[in-house]
Amino acid sequence: MSQDYYEILGVSKSSTQDEIKKAYRKMAMKYHPDKNPGDQSAEDMFKKAAEAYEILGNADKKAQYDRFGHAAFQQGMGGPGGGAGFTDINDIFDSFGDIFGDFFGGGAGGGRRASSTQPRKGADLRYLCDVTLEQVVNGAEKEVEFETEENCDTCHGSGAAPGTQPETCGTCGGSGQVVRAQGFFSLATTCPQCNGTGKIIKTPCTDCRGKGRTTAKRKIRVTIPPGVDNGTRLRVSGEGEGGFRGGPAGDLYVEVRLQRDSNFEREGKDLYQDVEITYTQALLGAEIEVPIVPEKGKTQAQLGIPQGIQPGNLLKVSGYGVPDVRGRGRGDMYCRVNVVMPKKLKKGEEKLLREIAELRGEKVNAKKSSFFS
Repeated sequence: MSQDYYEILGVSKSSTQDEIKKAYRKMAMKYHPDKNPGDQSAEDMFKKAAEAYEILGNADKKAQYDRFGHAAFQQGMGGPGGGAGFTDINDIFDSFGDIFGDFFGGGAGGGRRASSTQPRKGADLRYLCDVTLEQVVNGAEKEVEFETEENCDTCHGSGAAPGTQPETCGTCGGSGQVVRAQGFFSLATTCPQCNGTGKIIKTPCTDCRGKGRTTAKRKIRVTIPPGVDNGTRLRVSGEGEGGFRGGPAGDLYVEVRLQRDSNFEREGKDLYQDVEITYTQALLGAEIEVPIVPEKGKTQAQLGIPQGIQPGNLLKVSGYGVPDVRGRGRGDMYCRVNVVMPKKLKKGEEKLLREIAELRGEKVNAKKSSFFS
Protein backbone atom coordinates (compact mmCIF):
# COMPACT_ATOMS: atom_id res chain seq x y z
CA MET A 1 0.00 0.00 0.00
CA SER A 2 1.42 3.42 -0.99
CA GLN A 3 2.46 5.71 1.84
CA ASP A 4 0.33 8.81 2.45
CA TYR A 5 1.83 11.84 0.70
CA TYR A 6 0.96 14.17 3.58
CA GLU A 7 2.76 11.83 5.97
CA ILE A 8 5.86 11.76 3.77
CA LEU A 9 6.20 15.56 3.71
CA GLY A 10 4.99 16.05 7.27
CA VAL A 11 2.18 18.43 6.32
CA SER A 12 -1.61 18.41 6.66
CA LYS A 13 -4.45 18.75 4.17
CA SER A 14 -4.97 22.33 5.29
CA SER A 15 -1.35 23.31 4.55
CA THR A 16 -0.86 26.07 1.99
CA GLN A 17 1.16 25.60 -1.21
CA ASP A 18 3.98 27.67 0.31
CA GLU A 19 4.06 25.42 3.39
CA ILE A 20 4.10 22.30 1.23
CA LYS A 21 6.94 23.68 -0.90
CA LYS A 22 8.91 24.65 2.21
CA ALA A 23 8.49 21.14 3.67
CA TYR A 24 9.67 19.58 0.42
CA ARG A 25 12.73 21.83 0.20
CA LYS A 26 13.66 20.83 3.73
CA MET A 27 13.43 17.11 2.89
CA ALA A 28 15.23 17.59 -0.42
CA MET A 29 18.18 19.20 1.37
CA LYS A 30 18.25 16.51 4.04
CA TYR A 31 18.17 13.53 1.66
CA HIS A 32 19.91 15.06 -1.38
CA PRO A 33 22.18 12.42 -3.00
CA ASP A 34 25.13 14.85 -3.01
CA LYS A 35 24.92 15.06 0.79
CA ASN A 36 24.34 11.33 1.21
CA PRO A 37 26.62 9.60 -1.31
CA GLY A 38 26.06 5.85 -1.50
CA ASP A 39 23.14 5.94 0.97
CA GLN A 40 20.31 4.03 -0.73
CA SER A 41 17.79 4.75 2.04
CA ALA A 42 18.41 8.50 1.67
CA GLU A 43 17.96 8.24 -2.10
CA ASP A 44 14.68 6.36 -1.58
CA MET A 45 13.41 9.10 0.73
CA PHE A 46 14.54 11.70 -1.80
CA LYS A 47 12.42 9.98 -4.47
CA LYS A 48 9.42 9.57 -2.15
CA ALA A 49 9.51 13.26 -1.24
CA ALA A 50 9.64 14.22 -4.93
CA GLU A 51 6.70 11.96 -5.71
CA ALA A 52 4.66 13.48 -2.87
CA TYR A 53 5.52 17.04 -3.88
CA GLU A 54 4.68 16.39 -7.55
CA ILE A 55 1.08 15.74 -6.41
CA LEU A 56 0.62 18.00 -3.37
CA GLY A 57 2.56 20.89 -4.96
CA ASN A 58 -0.05 21.13 -7.72
CA ALA A 59 -3.43 22.48 -6.63
CA ASP A 60 -5.43 20.44 -9.17
CA LYS A 61 -3.63 17.18 -8.42
CA LYS A 62 -3.87 17.82 -4.68
CA ALA A 63 -7.66 18.18 -5.01
CA GLN A 64 -7.84 14.87 -6.89
CA TYR A 65 -5.67 13.17 -4.26
CA ASP A 66 -7.79 14.53 -1.40
CA ARG A 67 -10.89 13.08 -3.08
CA PHE A 68 -9.68 9.74 -4.42
CA GLY A 69 -6.29 9.08 -2.78
CA HIS A 70 -3.66 7.19 -4.78
CA ALA A 71 -6.39 5.73 -7.01
CA ALA A 72 -6.76 9.15 -8.66
CA PHE A 73 -3.39 8.69 -10.37
CA GLN A 74 -3.75 5.13 -11.56
CA GLN A 75 -4.22 4.40 -15.24
CA GLY A 76 -7.64 5.57 -16.42
CA MET A 77 -8.27 7.93 -13.54
CA GLY A 78 -6.51 10.90 -15.08
CA GLY A 79 -3.07 11.00 -13.43
CA PRO A 80 0.39 9.62 -13.79
CA GLY A 81 0.64 6.09 -12.48
CA GLY A 82 1.98 5.88 -8.93
CA GLY A 83 2.32 9.63 -8.59
CA ALA A 84 5.14 11.38 -10.41
CA GLY A 85 6.46 8.36 -12.29
CA PHE A 86 10.12 9.50 -12.06
CA THR A 87 12.44 7.05 -13.78
CA ASP A 88 15.63 8.24 -12.06
CA ILE A 89 17.17 11.03 -10.00
CA ASN A 90 17.78 13.18 -13.06
CA ASP A 91 14.03 13.23 -13.74
CA ILE A 92 13.54 14.85 -10.35
CA PHE A 93 16.15 17.51 -11.05
CA ASP A 94 14.58 18.19 -14.43
CA SER A 95 11.15 18.67 -12.84
CA PHE A 96 12.17 20.65 -9.74
CA GLY A 97 15.45 22.27 -10.81
CA ASP A 98 14.24 25.66 -9.57
CA ILE A 99 13.96 24.31 -6.03
CA PHE A 100 17.46 22.80 -5.99
CA GLY A 101 19.19 25.60 -7.84
CA ASP A 102 19.47 27.94 -4.87
CA PHE A 103 21.04 25.27 -2.67
CA PHE A 104 22.98 22.93 -4.91
CA GLY A 105 23.63 24.93 -8.03
CA GLY A 106 20.90 23.19 -10.00
CA GLY A 107 22.73 20.64 -12.13
CA ALA A 108 26.21 22.01 -11.47
CA GLY A 109 26.43 21.66 -7.71
CA GLY A 110 25.87 17.91 -7.85
CA GLY A 111 27.75 17.28 -11.06
CA ARG A 112 24.50 17.43 -13.09
CA ARG A 113 23.89 19.65 -16.13
CA ALA A 114 21.12 22.21 -16.03
CA SER A 115 17.78 20.93 -17.23
CA SER A 116 17.44 23.93 -19.56
CA THR A 117 20.00 22.37 -21.92
CA GLN A 118 18.65 18.82 -21.81
CA PRO A 119 15.70 17.20 -23.59
CA ARG A 120 12.62 18.04 -21.57
CA LYS A 121 9.05 16.81 -21.57
CA GLY A 122 6.41 19.27 -22.74
CA ALA A 123 3.89 20.66 -20.30
CA ASP A 124 0.65 18.84 -19.54
CA LEU A 125 -2.48 20.54 -20.82
CA ARG A 126 -5.96 20.74 -19.27
CA TYR A 127 -9.19 20.83 -21.26
CA LEU A 128 -12.73 21.20 -19.90
CA CYS A 129 -15.23 18.95 -21.67
CA ASP A 130 -18.99 19.39 -21.17
CA VAL A 131 -20.99 16.14 -21.24
CA THR A 132 -24.69 15.37 -20.89
CA LEU A 133 -26.19 12.79 -18.55
CA GLU A 134 -27.08 10.68 -21.57
CA GLN A 135 -23.42 10.67 -22.63
CA VAL A 136 -22.40 9.68 -19.10
CA VAL A 137 -24.79 6.72 -19.09
CA ASN A 138 -23.96 5.50 -22.59
CA GLY A 139 -20.38 6.70 -23.03
CA ALA A 140 -19.41 8.97 -25.90
CA GLU A 141 -16.77 10.08 -28.37
CA LYS A 142 -16.02 13.80 -28.04
CA GLU A 143 -14.00 15.94 -30.40
CA VAL A 144 -11.50 18.13 -28.55
CA GLU A 145 -9.93 21.14 -30.25
CA PHE A 146 -7.20 23.23 -28.64
CA GLU A 147 -4.00 25.19 -29.25
CA THR A 148 -0.58 24.14 -28.03
CA GLU A 149 3.10 24.80 -28.59
CA GLU A 150 5.41 22.40 -30.39
CA ASN A 151 8.84 22.40 -32.03
CA CYS A 152 9.15 24.57 -35.13
CA ASP A 153 9.05 22.38 -38.25
CA THR A 154 11.52 24.63 -40.07
CA CYS A 155 14.36 24.53 -37.53
CA HIS A 156 13.22 21.35 -35.70
CA GLY A 157 13.22 23.21 -32.40
CA SER A 158 16.79 24.49 -32.54
CA GLY A 159 15.79 28.13 -33.15
CA ALA A 160 18.57 28.48 -35.73
CA ALA A 161 17.98 29.14 -39.42
CA PRO A 162 18.23 26.08 -41.71
CA GLY A 163 21.86 25.33 -42.56
CA THR A 164 23.13 26.84 -39.31
CA GLN A 165 23.50 25.53 -35.77
CA PRO A 166 23.30 27.13 -32.33
CA GLU A 167 26.74 27.68 -30.81
CA THR A 168 27.79 26.76 -27.29
CA CYS A 169 27.67 29.73 -24.94
CA GLY A 170 31.19 30.83 -24.06
CA THR A 171 30.15 32.32 -20.72
CA CYS A 172 28.66 29.19 -19.13
CA GLY A 173 30.27 26.56 -21.33
CA GLY A 174 26.84 25.30 -22.38
CA SER A 175 25.56 24.54 -18.88
CA GLY A 176 23.09 27.43 -18.86
CA GLN A 177 24.24 28.43 -15.38
CA VAL A 178 26.98 30.45 -13.76
CA VAL A 179 28.07 28.80 -10.49
CA ARG A 180 29.72 30.43 -7.48
CA ALA A 181 30.94 28.46 -4.47
CA GLN A 182 29.66 29.59 -1.07
CA GLY A 183 31.14 27.36 1.61
CA PHE A 184 29.58 23.90 1.52
CA PHE A 185 27.00 24.95 -1.08
CA SER A 186 27.29 26.08 -4.68
CA LEU A 187 25.06 28.98 -5.74
CA ALA A 188 23.92 28.81 -9.35
CA THR A 189 22.30 31.59 -11.31
CA THR A 190 20.96 31.67 -14.85
CA CYS A 191 23.63 32.58 -17.38
CA PRO A 192 23.00 36.21 -18.42
CA GLN A 193 24.50 35.64 -21.88
CA CYS A 194 22.30 32.75 -23.10
CA ASN A 195 19.40 33.11 -20.62
CA GLY A 196 19.90 29.56 -19.41
CA THR A 197 19.76 27.79 -22.77
CA GLY A 198 23.48 27.06 -22.98
CA LYS A 199 23.39 28.08 -26.64
CA ILE A 200 23.84 31.27 -28.64
CA ILE A 201 21.84 31.63 -31.87
CA LYS A 202 23.57 33.98 -34.28
CA THR A 203 21.22 33.37 -37.22
CA PRO A 204 17.65 32.91 -35.89
CA CYS A 205 15.00 30.93 -37.77
CA THR A 206 12.66 33.36 -39.51
CA ASP A 207 9.53 31.24 -38.90
CA CYS A 208 9.83 31.06 -35.10
CA ARG A 209 12.17 34.07 -34.65
CA GLY A 210 14.73 31.98 -32.86
CA LYS A 211 12.35 30.57 -30.24
CA GLY A 212 12.29 27.07 -31.70
CA ARG A 213 8.59 26.88 -30.91
CA THR A 214 5.38 27.56 -32.84
CA THR A 215 1.69 27.51 -31.95
CA ALA A 216 -0.33 24.72 -33.52
CA LYS A 217 -4.04 23.89 -33.52
CA ARG A 218 -4.86 20.32 -32.54
CA LYS A 219 -8.06 18.33 -32.94
CA ILE A 220 -8.43 14.84 -31.47
CA ARG A 221 -11.24 12.49 -30.43
CA VAL A 222 -11.51 11.47 -26.78
CA THR A 223 -13.45 8.49 -25.46
CA ILE A 224 -15.73 9.35 -22.53
CA PRO A 225 -16.27 6.04 -20.67
CA PRO A 226 -19.72 5.29 -19.20
CA GLY A 227 -20.10 6.32 -15.55
CA VAL A 228 -17.65 9.23 -15.35
CA ASP A 229 -18.43 11.77 -12.65
CA ASN A 230 -18.24 15.52 -12.62
CA GLY A 231 -14.58 16.55 -12.25
CA THR A 232 -13.14 13.23 -13.48
CA ARG A 233 -9.89 13.77 -15.38
CA LEU A 234 -9.08 11.56 -18.35
CA ARG A 235 -5.44 11.37 -19.40
CA VAL A 236 -4.55 11.23 -23.09
CA SER A 237 -0.84 10.38 -23.19
CA GLY A 238 1.42 12.34 -25.52
CA GLU A 239 -1.23 14.83 -26.65
CA GLY A 240 -0.05 17.78 -24.56
CA GLU A 241 2.57 20.40 -25.31
CA GLY A 242 5.41 19.28 -27.58
CA GLY A 243 8.70 18.36 -25.88
CA PHE A 244 11.82 20.52 -25.82
CA ARG A 245 15.09 19.57 -27.53
CA GLY A 246 13.79 16.16 -28.54
CA GLY A 247 11.97 15.46 -25.25
CA PRO A 248 8.60 13.69 -25.19
CA ALA A 249 5.32 15.55 -25.49
CA GLY A 250 3.28 16.22 -22.36
CA ASP A 251 -0.11 14.70 -21.66
CA LEU A 252 -3.58 16.10 -22.20
CA TYR A 253 -5.94 15.96 -19.23
CA VAL A 254 -9.60 16.17 -20.24
CA GLU A 255 -11.69 17.22 -17.24
CA VAL A 256 -15.32 16.16 -17.42
CA ARG A 257 -17.93 18.79 -16.56
CA LEU A 258 -21.43 17.31 -16.23
CA GLN A 259 -24.24 19.51 -17.53
CA ARG A 260 -27.37 19.91 -15.43
CA ASP A 261 -30.23 17.66 -16.55
CA SER A 262 -33.80 18.99 -16.51
CA ASN A 263 -35.34 15.69 -15.37
CA PHE A 264 -32.79 13.82 -13.28
CA GLU A 265 -30.57 14.46 -10.29
CA ARG A 266 -27.47 12.32 -9.82
CA GLU A 267 -26.11 11.03 -6.51
CA GLY A 268 -23.18 8.72 -7.12
CA LYS A 269 -24.48 5.91 -9.33
CA ASP A 270 -28.16 6.56 -8.54
CA LEU A 271 -30.60 8.85 -10.33
CA TYR A 272 -33.60 10.67 -8.86
CA GLN A 273 -36.61 12.19 -10.58
CA ASP A 274 -40.06 13.55 -9.64
CA VAL A 275 -43.09 11.62 -10.92
CA GLU A 276 -46.65 12.96 -10.87
CA ILE A 277 -49.65 10.67 -10.31
CA THR A 278 -53.37 11.29 -9.77
CA TYR A 279 -55.09 10.92 -6.42
CA THR A 280 -57.01 7.88 -7.70
CA GLN A 281 -53.73 6.21 -8.76
CA ALA A 282 -52.32 6.94 -5.31
CA LEU A 283 -55.39 5.44 -3.61
CA LEU A 284 -55.92 2.43 -5.86
CA GLY A 285 -52.40 1.74 -7.19
CA ALA A 286 -51.39 1.64 -10.85
CA GLU A 287 -48.80 0.65 -13.44
CA ILE A 288 -47.39 3.68 -15.22
CA GLU A 289 -44.51 4.49 -17.57
CA VAL A 290 -41.78 6.86 -16.40
CA PRO A 291 -38.96 8.46 -18.41
CA ILE A 292 -35.41 7.08 -18.22
CA VAL A 293 -32.12 8.37 -19.59
CA PRO A 294 -32.36 7.34 -23.27
CA GLU A 295 -30.39 4.16 -23.89
CA LYS A 296 -30.33 1.97 -27.01
CA GLY A 297 -33.55 3.56 -28.25
CA LYS A 298 -35.42 2.98 -25.00
CA THR A 299 -36.84 6.05 -23.28
CA GLN A 300 -39.31 4.70 -20.68
CA ALA A 301 -39.63 2.04 -18.00
CA GLN A 302 -42.54 0.52 -16.06
CA LEU A 303 -43.16 1.72 -12.51
CA GLY A 304 -45.58 0.02 -10.14
CA ILE A 305 -47.55 2.38 -7.87
CA PRO A 306 -48.59 0.53 -4.70
CA GLN A 307 -52.05 1.14 -3.29
CA GLY A 308 -52.15 3.96 -0.71
CA ILE A 309 -48.78 5.49 -1.54
CA GLN A 310 -48.07 8.82 0.17
CA PRO A 311 -46.75 12.01 -1.44
CA GLY A 312 -42.96 12.19 -1.26
CA ASN A 313 -42.44 8.41 -1.10
CA LEU A 314 -39.56 7.00 -3.17
CA LEU A 315 -40.02 4.09 -5.54
CA LYS A 316 -36.99 2.25 -6.93
CA VAL A 317 -36.55 1.08 -10.51
CA SER A 318 -33.54 -1.25 -10.39
CA GLY A 319 -30.76 -0.99 -12.94
CA TYR A 320 -31.65 2.32 -14.54
CA GLY A 321 -29.03 4.44 -12.81
CA VAL A 322 -25.46 5.27 -13.90
CA PRO A 323 -22.94 2.52 -14.75
CA ASP A 324 -19.91 2.16 -12.51
CA VAL A 325 -16.90 3.68 -14.27
CA ARG A 326 -14.86 0.56 -13.40
CA GLY A 327 -17.54 -1.78 -14.71
CA ARG A 328 -18.78 -2.91 -11.29
CA GLY A 329 -22.51 -2.96 -11.88
CA ARG A 330 -24.94 -0.12 -12.20
CA GLY A 331 -26.96 2.17 -9.97
CA ASP A 332 -30.73 2.46 -9.64
CA MET A 333 -33.34 5.07 -10.46
CA TYR A 334 -35.57 6.46 -7.72
CA CYS A 335 -38.92 8.12 -8.44
CA ARG A 336 -40.17 10.68 -5.93
CA VAL A 337 -44.00 10.56 -5.98
CA ASN A 338 -45.96 13.78 -6.25
CA VAL A 339 -49.77 13.36 -5.99
CA VAL A 340 -51.58 15.91 -8.15
CA MET A 341 -55.04 16.90 -6.88
CA PRO A 342 -57.67 18.06 -9.40
CA LYS A 343 -58.64 21.73 -9.22
CA LYS A 344 -62.13 20.95 -10.48
CA LEU A 345 -64.17 17.75 -10.17
CA LYS A 346 -65.88 16.17 -13.14
CA LYS A 347 -69.63 15.65 -13.33
CA GLY A 348 -70.68 12.90 -10.96
CA GLU A 349 -67.23 12.76 -9.33
CA GLU A 350 -68.22 14.95 -6.39
CA LYS A 351 -71.26 12.76 -5.68
CA LEU A 352 -69.11 9.62 -5.55
CA LEU A 353 -66.57 11.28 -3.30
CA ARG A 354 -69.28 12.43 -0.88
CA GLU A 355 -70.56 8.85 -0.73
CA ILE A 356 -67.02 7.67 0.06
CA ALA A 357 -66.65 10.32 2.76
CA GLU A 358 -69.97 9.21 4.30
CA LEU A 359 -68.88 5.58 4.13
CA ARG A 360 -65.63 6.44 5.93
CA GLY A 361 -67.42 8.61 8.48
CA GLU A 362 -65.46 11.71 7.49
CA LYS A 363 -66.74 15.26 7.84
CA VAL A 364 -66.59 17.36 4.67
CA ASN A 365 -68.06 20.68 3.55
CA ALA A 366 -71.69 20.65 2.58
CA LYS A 367 -72.56 20.79 -1.08
CA LYS A 368 -72.87 24.35 -2.32
CA SER A 369 -76.40 25.30 -3.35
CA SER A 370 -77.00 26.28 -6.96
CA PHE A 371 -79.14 29.32 -7.85
CA PHE A 372 -81.49 27.02 -9.77
CA SER A 373 -81.62 24.17 -7.23
